[in-house]
Amino acid sequence: MKHFVLSVRIIFCCIVLLLGICSLTVTAQPSTPPFVYGDALPDAPVLAAKGEYGVGVRTMDFVNKGQVDVLNSKNGVDPLYDRPLKIEIWYPAILPEETKEFVMYNDFMGNPNDSTRPLIPFTFPGRALRDAVPKTKDGPFPLIIVSHGYTGSRVLFTYLTENLASKGYVVVSIDHTESTHKDAAGFTSTLLNRAKDDLFVLERMAALGKSTGNTFLSGLVDANNTGLIGYSMGGYGVLNAAGAGYSEQAVALFEKYSGGSKSIVVLSTNNPDYKLSHDQRIRAVVAFAPWGMERNVWDAEGLKGLTVPTFFIAGSQDDISGYEKGTKAIFMGAVNADRYLLTYRNARHNVAPNPPPIESLKPGLNINEFYHYADPVWDLKRMNNINQHFVTVFLGIHLKKEDFGKYLDLNEDSNEKNWTGFKPRTATGLELLHASPQ
Repeated sequence: MKHFVLSVRIIFCCIVLLLGICSLTVTAQPSTPPFVYGDALPDAPVLAAKGEYGVGVRTMDFVNKGQVDVLNSKNGVDPLYDRPLKIEIWYPAILPEETKEFVMYNDFMGNPNDSTRPLIPFTFPGRALRDAVPKTKDGPFPLIIVSHGYTGSRVLFTYLTENLASKGYVVVSIDHTESTHKDAAGFTSTLLNRAKDDLFVLERMAALGKSTGNTFLSGLVDANNTGLIGYSMGGYGVLNAAGAGYSEQAVALFEKYSGGSKSIVVLSTNNPDYKLSHDQRIRAVVAFAPWGMERNVWDAEGLKGLTVPTFFIAGSQDDISGYEKGTKAIFMGAVNADRYLLTYRNARHNVAPNPPPIESLKPGLNINEFYHYADPVWDLKRMNNINQHFVTVFLGIHLKKEDFGKYLDLNEDSNEKNWTGFKPRTATGLELLHASPQ
């Protein structure tokens, strides 16, 4: 009897232990929260919704060899270095049955150049599957290259990058070295390298996407059909990459603050080689609050070089890039491009990023951790949905030949008449201008 009782107790303990292990195993599995950045709110415009494809995501490291190390330029002499670039790639993917799209992204708050803003790591969830099998059957897909601001990161716009991948694009977002939340350094590196990084990544993606290759991108990428998306300093870069040359004043200012380096001349309007170097694979540009016009980075001649269809997005109270003398002035000056300007009335600069991370709400933090993302008037989740809608429309027209024209054939003031694609009473506080090439 004693042996029987002892056996029962041992069996009972084993069962309890086994249940405990199972419980630990279950709770350790990640589960997607009910709301993730980019999910469509009830009042989201129609094309903000996720597309038909599952979404995969992978991280890769590129190295652009022999680049000017402008942060160490002295007396007009430019040393060279191998410039590393970490990129995140979202793409249409095959998802195993009953597998949820779930990924955790890593980023930092703070600023390495500001002692009042120490670096604070944080994570946030997304709707993609890490290293998923690409869906090459329906490819190749148009390529989208995304460029963040100063400072920023490659995961600053996951609401948009995931959304576009679900609609049949390969989306590449760059960590611009010496310009991220984690490694921000002298501003001259950002001035010089933005457009160069974009074009280098385009070249690498074209090579990796060849159907005869043996990478996961082989046959997946149509680099001959490329769109660029940039925010703030990223907008500054994509406009130059697409043909808007920097002015003589911009070259002189750069030389003054870079130890006499003349390396940015290769990106200037007056350089004959720049005018001949325009990459014809770039078919469309989206520029969120592009920086530089108020600092005379562009002049009338430089803006004439932008001939690619361009969609500008800005806040009417932008106090970083400017509005009337900033983004709107670029829109007015790019006379050779078919172009749109979507304006969030009374918004400031942050018209592009994800909403503020939860960690930025902690008491005692520098308010800039919150206001690096937030807007004092607009809800970022609402702005994200509107951005998804219009970027889908614009890129769909120019990269996929989608019949989306009705979503741009709108009255200028959204308060006067509800816009096509918006639910009744939801298109408010917006303005859309359009200008055809001269």
